[in-house]
Amino acid sequence: VGTPPQEFTVVFDTGSGNLLLPSQQCKDQACTSHKRFNAGASSTAVDVGFADSPDKPVVKGGDRDVVTITFGTGEISGVFVKDNICVGSICTHGNFVAATEESDEPFSLVPFDGIFGLGLQQMSEGPHFNILDCMIRDKVLKANMFAVFFGATDEEPSEITFGEYRKAKMATDLFWVPVSSPGYWQVEMEDITIANTRMSLCKGQCQVAVDTGTSLMAGPTDIVNDLIDKLAVANNCSNYDKLPDLGFVVGKHILNLKPEDYVDKSEDGCSVALMTLDIPPPKGPLFIFGDPFLRKYYTVYDREALRIGFALAAHPGGPEVKGSAAARHSKQTLLVDLSPAEAGA
Repeated sequence: VGTPPQEFTVVFDTGSGNLLLPSQQCKDQACTSHKRFNAGASSTAVDVGFADSPDKPVVKGGDRDVVTITFGTGEISGVFVKDNICVGSICTHGNFVAATEESDEPFSLVPFDGIFGLGLQQMSEGPHFNILDCMIRDKVLKANMFAVFFGATDEEPSEITFGEYRKAKMATDLFWVPVSSPGYWQVEMEDITIANTRMSLCKGQCQVAVDTGTSLMAGPTDIVNDLIDKLAVANNCSNYDKLPDLGFVVGKHILNLKPEDYVDKSEDGCSVALMTLDIPPPKGPLFIFGDPFLRKYYTVYDREALRIGFALAAHPGGPEVKGSAAARHSKQTLLVDLSPAEAGA
């Protein structure tokens, strides 16, 4: 960011819509333990007063908005700055929030300096704050999309690709689902399945947001409690090896998770790793799919057509060893393509 460039590590977060970086003015431990943006050291930085005038510099001694952005586990307050922003070799210019205050939890504990919001424009402070849209405006992407791959283990690298998706990271073909309510990258979910049997829990109302910035899976209290009862995971893990697949019907496919994906298994025992979260209509009832889902499925976010692509992710030693019958069976049990009759069931 800036001229000359100041480098930061960020978490790429489809669940928020702004670029947030700690600023030199921030003296909280969460900021001082990370790299901080020094606007004075950038010849291209412009201090901006208000989000609705993204190109208008602050006059000396003039008023300036301070915005507070709240996350599930903390909050950040900051001021607006406009500057050059590069991800790898892809460069644009846009507005971001330079944090003047950050809550200790979780920000003093995280390995990244800032948050790079990749949500849709409705989640940004203003149009020029959506850095993906700035890239599109400046025509610096091969295609107006990005794609996310999560490593299955700490050793396997994760990656984000701007302007294209990578077939090498996919064990199946992509299928596309339209965004149902722009803001979050969210799509309609028809139902939930256990062992590929529909549970009729959604009644045509569920939606799911794919959130690269959360380590959780979450859903509406009544549905999650119903699922916990139906799955009947034994606290002492005694039935762990016999637990069924848990699936989500999206775009005429069942996206299945295995017990290792949806059960928290530790020395203390076993429990379903689904948090409760109640978001009312029209955005909800909303499920949030974070890390456990994203390790299993490669996701592509098409800004132009406003749709999300899903494919089974290709991991070493996974079911993507092409050609073998066992591999085909393993892939089919994870990503189930519903026949027209089943899809309408």
